[in-house]
Amino acid sequence: MADKETLAVYAERAGDYAKRFGNLGEGPHVTAFLAQIARGGRILDLGCGPGHTAAAMMRAGYVVDAIDASPELAAIARDEYGVDVQVTTFDTLQNQEFYDGIFANFSLLHDPKSEMPNHLSRIARALASHGILHIGLKCGVGERRDALGRFYAYYEIEELIGLLTSAGFESIHQRTGEEIGLDGTVAPWVIILARKRG
Repeated sequence: MADKETLAVYAERAGDYAKRFGNLGEGPHVTAFLAQIARGGRILDLGCGPGHTAAAMMRAGYVVDAIDASPELAAIARDEYGVDVQVTTFDTLQNQEFYDGIFANFSLLHDPKSEMPNHLSRIARALASHGILHIGLKCGVGERRDALGRFYAYYEIEELIGLLTSAGFESIHQRTGEEIGLDGTVAPWVIILARKRG
């Protein structure tokens, strides 16, 4: 995520965001993801936000790296959860066959759709054989800004599955739902667990 207006919103609302979503670190989506990875495995939290999920994964016995583009959210992760976050954009991911799992929970949706194939290609390279990807996105069509000014790219489920397949993944589970976001509007979402093909 390199969109300046989106980053400015997170800079201003970092505390609000952490309070609203900071209790989700040990929720069912995290549990389902970790169930696919042997304890002690190495995980990348790609867009870790305030660090609650990365901290929960560490408590569960995993080795966790965390990156986020927002210095303000990274500071909360460090100060409140003890997570050492690398402040960087997602296109800097260069590891090869390094991670057992990558957790991209509602983070890649802040980049243009044209960038998604490149993101998924980098993620696939960074995962070990049969590594697990958790990806969460908002459902819909096109790209636009929300009421707060954040940039969003929206995906239909079949569209996302096609992108994952092209990047070398097979979908192993999907969930859908809806939630009130930071901007106060209800948005449908999809979460897919995918495995890198051997």
